Amino acid sequence: MFFWAVFDGVLGYLVPLVITNTGISETVMGIIFGSSSIFGGIFDFLLSKIFRRSSFKKLFFIMFIVCMIYPLVLWQAKTIPIFLIAMALWGLYYDLSNFGDFDFVGRRKNEEGHAKEFGIISVFKSLGYIIAPILSGLLIVGTVVEWHPFVFSWIIIGVSFGFFLLLLSATKGQFNSGENGTRPVNVLRELKIWRHIGKIIFPALVMTMLLNILDAFFWTIGPLLAESFSMLHPLNGLFLTAYTLPPLIVGWSIAKITNRFGKKKTSFLSFFCGSVVLVAFYIFHNPFILMGLIFLAALFFGLSWPAIDSAYADYISESDLYEKNIEGLEDFATNIGYVIGPILAGFLADTLGNINAFSILGLDGLCICLLLFIWTPKHITIPQKA
Repeated sequence: MFFWAVFDGVLGYLVPLVITNTGISETVMGIIFGSSSIFGGIFDFLLSKIFRRSSFKKLFFIMFIVCMIYPLVLWQAKTIPIFLIAMALWGLYYDLSNFGDFDFVGRRKNEEGHAKEFGIISVFKSLGYIIAPILSGLLIVGTVVEWHPFVFSWIIIGVSFGFFLLLLSATKGQFNSGENGTRPVNVLRELKIWRHIGKIIFPALVMTMLLNILDAFFWTIGPLLAESFSMLHPLNGLFLTAYTLPPLIVGWSIAKITNRFGKKKTSFLSFFCGSVVLVAFYIFHNPFILMGLIFLAALFFGLSWPAIDSAYADYISESDLYEKNIEGLEDFATNIGYVIGPILAGFLADTLGNINAFSILGLDGLCICLLLFIWTPKHITIPQKA
């Protein structure tokens, strides 16, 4: 997952630059960027049905195939339709990765260990996303994105695939390759189940959406803002590194914090504190001060991610019957966030500027977190039977 995150981070940094280099505005770029999650939302439902008997092994294998194709399409894209095809591939492989992660952790039948396991996964992914922006900045020659970062991405995903083969060997015989429980195949019944389970875990889904709106902001207009700071060149990638580094620091301690305060409460409170810091973007415009604020905010956001992910893993352990439904709903919320986030980021960047867009995001985060504190029940129970 570390090398996969480097691959995803390098290409994620390139996407807004490649699109805007063709003369497309930031608003339209945000719409194209967000289309990856519109496709992802469609894939959420399809994957939960097509791969209803699939384990993480098959999910990850197909993910790697899509990852190999994606850089070529993005590299050759010059028109909006081709960019949309590239975004569809991005949405598909990201969904497959999420499904694989939840399947792997959810099968371990140890609710107390889920927060720790997601914390460890978060640490290694964060380490990859820390390195990726720096490497991207070094690989970009001048102001034009050439072939260098794309070839590098193929090398990195090849290394990741090599470690996947080692994972297959290390887990051989440890997990049942089939699905636990019997799942419905009727589309209408599937939608009814999504509605039923979605109401139960709605606060967690809102938190997931918020986190991904935030992430979309940073990856949509973050590279554009970073490349505008001439004093940072050629280390402009440090701007996004300040966002991706903190989860590596706090990820190891997430289990102790959630055991004391609870998983949902930890996630909500952490996001609230991070949003307070983002509001300060309205006051400060110096790139070095902004990097400090980003680092501080990301310390809180780095707690929020694995805390809410471990809550989902608990839900899966409570009811194997609805495993793929819960995974699908979580990923659907992820994709909604990544639809809203890039579009909103592009629009606010065009109207208010890249920096002020983040302060607006902080205000929104404060309001929504307050509502979550009021409306969320102390305990959420998943039904054991159909």
